[in-house]
Amino acid sequence: MNKLKRYFITGLLTILPIFLTLSILLIIFRLIDNIIGRLINSYLKTAFGFSIPGLGFILAILIILVTGFVVSHLVSKRVLPLIEKLFLKFPGIRQIYPSIKQVVGFIFSKDKDVFKKVVLVEYPSKGIWSVGFMTNEGFREAQELTGQELVHVLIGSTPSPWSGFFILVPKNAVKFLEMSAEEGIKLIVSGGIFKPL
Repeated sequence: MNKLKRYFITGLLTILPIFLTLSILLIIFRLIDNIIGRLINSYLKTAFGFSIPGLGFILAILIILVTGFVVSHLVSKRVLPLIEKLFLKFPGIRQIYPSIKQVVGFIFSKDKDVFKKVVLVEYPSKGIWSVGFMTNEGFREAQELTGQELVHVLIGSTPSPWSGFFILVPKNAVKFLEMSAEEGIKLIVSGGIFKPL
């Protein structure tokens, strides 16, 4: 009985992440395909009697590529901020768009060193340690006011490590961990279930 239980748990731990990953990818595929493909496929169905599964997804990829090309080669660096400025004037956009832009920018950023080091800091009070990411240092005005060398630390929240609390901590009060930023992200996303070596 114990062996069966162990086999079941091992099988579950193997299959569940694969199943959930594929399910999420399928949901994203269907969502993107429905947004663009629904109108075109309904026209094809009525006009020609057939539809093309995945057409919306393919068109979405093409739209993304064309937008990337246009922004990279045809739109000047001055025009894009003006378009964003106009976009931010719509109600509700200002509250949502900047945060989403930052998260998407972080996920697809080539510069993965934005989280320079994984650190331990006593936060929110003495004796309680939080895992965070050192994101920067050298905030001159804050250092002049406090008379201390400060580092920028982001205390990530579960399951979204790029949101949380931003704090300035004296460098001598920070303990630098040997784990990589990727391991730190996994630790926070999993709520401590992932255990680094």
